[in-house]
Amino acid sequence: MNPDLVELKEKVQEILNRYHLTAYNKPFDFSFLESRGFLIKKQLPDIMEAAKNVCKIVKFNGEYKNPNFQEAWEYFFPESNYIEKHRAVDDALHEAIVLYEMYQKGNFKANFY
Repeated sequence: MNPDLVELKEKVQEILNRYHLTAYNKPFDFSFLESRGFLIKKQLPDIMEAAKNVCKIVKFNGEYKNPNFQEAWEYFFPESNYIEKHRAVDDALHEAIVLYEMYQKGNFKANFY
């Protein structure tokens, strides 16, 4: 591997070592990173899983479904005209806004232990 890429990967791993992470659909995002050799602290809940019991979108069988991000955004911010861009930085920023909103309302419990 290119020495510059090795150094970059080490720097990214140092950041990952310092923080507890979550994502909207953790299995998807984390498996992508882990398949490239990164180690991730996984103590925090999945934002999408937490949103399921808040948004309460009913599936055909009567159970709640995992809301896609756009559905969750529209639930929390119905007056917004935001449309998910499917670009990493924009998605991460908006997911953080949803996470913060859920945390403020007691819908997201952060357990670091």
